[in-house]
Amino acid sequence: MTITKSVTFKAKEGAEAKMKELLSAMVVPSKAEKGCLFYEIFQYENEPLRFMAVETWENEAALDRHKASPHYAVYKSSYEPYCDDKYSDVLEVLG
Repeated sequence: MTITKSVTFKAKEGAEAKMKELLSAMVVPSKAEKGCLFYEIFQYENEPLRFMAVETWENEAALDRHKASPHYAVYKSSYEPYCDDKYSDVLEVLG
């Protein structure tokens, strides 16, 4: 069963460039992972401090491998000083 998530980040004032850099660095290696069906980072045009990652994984094992990857470890250890708020949602695909 596929897993689709959205993760929303709100950068601290003045830290949007660094947040964009950190999140953008996740795209290419994540897309290359076995079991990644979709992975994109978006920045809100009308609210440049806000970003959203949308990702779809083949199954729980693929998501677990992603969370154990070296690029995920770099992101996980680096984003907090630049982030004011973060929350995630599991999405149900309709249709």
